Amino acid sequence: MTDAPSPSTGENPVVTIFEQYGAGADAIGRAVAEKLGYPYHQQAFSSAELEGGSDTALDSLENRAMLAQVFAVMGGAYGGFAGRDVVTTQAEKRDLVSRNNDDVRRFAREGGVIVGRNAALILASRPRTVHVLLTGDLEDRIQRAAKVDGISVEQARTRQRREDRVRRDMSEILYGWDPMQADRYDLVINTSRIRESSAVAAIVDAVRAAEAE
Repeated sequence: MTDAPSPSTGENPVVTIFEQYGAGADAIGRAVAEKLGYPYHQQAFSSAELEGGSDTALDSLENRAMLAQVFAVMGGAYGGFAGRDVVTTQAEKRDLVSRNNDDVRRFAREGGVIVGRNAALILASRPRTVHVLLTGDLEDRIQRAAKVDGISVEQARTRQRREDRVRRDMSEILYGWDPMQADRYDLVINTSRIRESSAVAAIVDAVRAAEAE
């Protein structure tokens, strides 16, 4: 059954999710979206793309070009700034942030689940919105990611080291915030200790509780 827009705010329910690599955001997010009867909005860049490979679900020329632009703007170890004009770099940074903000706010109007995209920061003051951080034991997360993505444990371990750093750096460089700060979230769920179905139920209950307030 679809949760109707709030009669008091006119807002569709939204859940934002940020995860540590392998904590189960995709499976949990999709299940929550199905329970609420609203869309699921996946991360802008897949694990395979951040690794430098291809993901058929997300891979496109536009996506690859955008990720290259993000890395160029981030600079340092990501390969930017050498020979780049600082004014141009800052303009590109503002453009990336503006485009992402527009996407997140458009998704929020539709309602549903938004994974990553700095949505917890962008929608921090939005009513009928629950912000969730998914974490877990490091080895559990690596094993889960290997199984879900059909890759070796060693490849998952390599992805974890890169991805957890890259996603945090993206947020800090583009938005000036640390997405791992627990006080930014309404729920922090350890998926090594809380099973997936219980995590889904807790998030859905939180959305409905937020509406009742």
